[in-house]
Amino acid sequence: QVQLVESGGGLVQAGGSLRLSCAASGRTFSSYAMGWFRQAPGKEREFVGVISWSGEWTFYADSVKGRFTISRDNAKNMVYLQMNSLKPEDTAVYYCAASPRVGGRIESEYDYWGQGTQVTVSS
Repeated sequence: QVQLVESGGGLVQAGGSLRLSCAASGRTFSSYAMGWFRQAPGKEREFVGVISWSGEWTFYADSVKGRFTISRDNAKNMVYLQMNSLKPEDTAVYYCAASPRVGGRIESEYDYWGQGTQVTVSS
């Protein structure tokens, strides 16, 4: 069992930066791939990016590639989403999720989800 709690959301101007954190409970955190997803108002939840259990590789959606970076600290049971050059279209609730498999784009690959944190980017 893994419990996830996101934090770090807020209001930021376009062009600004935010770092989201996801705190995980459970001794097996380091065996999970960790993904970030987001859901904008009136839209379906979408994939943002994923990091492998070791942190060795990452994969991002085209919409955030080059602007967002995922990292993790297995010793602290933490995963981070650094968001730079934010745009109004990045406004959404951001979720972290844990997958005992490779993870990737598909939501059903993830067994555990956090409650989400709101990110609002003003123009």
